[in-house]
Amino acid sequence: MKQLHRPDLFGWSVFNPDRNIDFHSVVWVRDEGNVAIDPLPLSEHDRAHLDSVGGAAFIVVTNSDHIRDAARLAEDTGAELLGPAQEQDDFPLECARWVEDGDMIVKGMNAYALQGSKTPGELALVLEGNTLITGDLIRAHEGGRLRLIPEAKLKNMSLAIESVRRIAAMGPFSAVLPGDGWPVFRDAQKVLDELVASLRA
Repeated sequence: MKQLHRPDLFGWSVFNPDRNIDFHSVVWVRDEGNVAIDPLPLSEHDRAHLDSVGGAAFIVVTNSDHIRDAARLAEDTGAELLGPAQEQDDFPLECARWVEDGDMIVKGMNAYALQGSKTPGELALVLEGNTLITGDLIRAHEGGRLRLIPEAKLKNMSLAIESVRRIAAMGPFSAVLPGDGWPVFRDAQKVLDELVASLRA
């Protein structure tokens, strides 16, 4: 796994040729049990690294399009699966916890439900007030610039914009880690504010 902008954050990626971007997964390493977000299949090297830092105690799936390899990792590690409460009726995985807007995942990590995206109540995670981890709605197809998923995939543009504005107002964030596309490791609040300024309902 790759070291991210904090010594307790690691990530692994898979390149998606259809979209010409990387898909990303993140793990927060903590004494009380590691938290993995939207886990992709792990290479042998990355799996050994994950095991060396304590595996996973919790797996957060931000939306039903980011199931990825969550079921296998949960089975292998015994991790508790968490999914978005607004997808509970149709979610393709059985989750131990259904996450509502504002819920604390673990101490230091809170979840917020975004509206208007491909799926209802997609989760965005705020880690210790300074790192934003997103699923589908907020992404980056070029370095240093955030964007929304294509408008054709949005359920409701106005609600999506409102959700992004709400999340941006929770900053300042030092980093944004999208599930899809380039991470922003410095001056992330500025980049997020630029995204907000570019949005028109």
